[in-house]
Amino acid sequence: MSMLLYLHGFNSSPQSKKAVETEQWMQLNTPQIKFCCPQLSPYASQVMARLRSIIDAHSPQPVYLVGSSMGGFFATCLAEQYNLPAVLINPAVNPGSGLHSWLGENRNFVTGEHWVFKPEHIEEYVKLNPKKIERKQNYKLLLQTGDEVLDYRQAQQYYSGCCIVTEAGGDHSFVDYQQHLPANIEFLTHVYKNQ
Repeated sequence: MSMLLYLHGFNSSPQSKKAVETEQWMQLNTPQIKFCCPQLSPYASQVMARLRSIIDAHSPQPVYLVGSSMGGFFATCLAEQYNLPAVLINPAVNPGSGLHSWLGENRNFVTGEHWVFKPEHIEEYVKLNPKKIERKQNYKLLLQTGDEVLDYRQAQQYYSGCCIVTEAGGDHSFVDYQQHLPANIEFLTHVYKNQ
């Protein structure tokens, strides 16, 4: 059975709106694809260890990636390592440069869990960052110009040559995301079949 691995954003959770919308849509329309959305730690090395173990355990069955914001960064790391198809929603680009405001004590937006972020945790993101995208055919990006958290132009540049859908307006959460679900699943399955 193939699996869609949904990666939520930084300091978010599997209860995020897009994760829930994706799971509900898939239950109705693609029950043959397993939905998996693990709770991601704020610490990059822990996240990657967990995600690699999930992918390795599912091998050799197909795995599709969907990542939002920081989840888009992790999806990129995995797509490059494992040659997997990925849909990225307003993805974080070079996130190590933008995490300094998180240094110190924090609280998860959804779960309420407290956690502490240190400079060495930022270094984990810097070390993971792919220098360039090698597998451009594996990616579809959904960007909205009204993203108030990340500059969509950074993603346009970094993922140049990939399939990019840029919508005017919107915000970081990606307004009307659910309308893209059928095309996203079609892209992921098509890319996997043609590898």
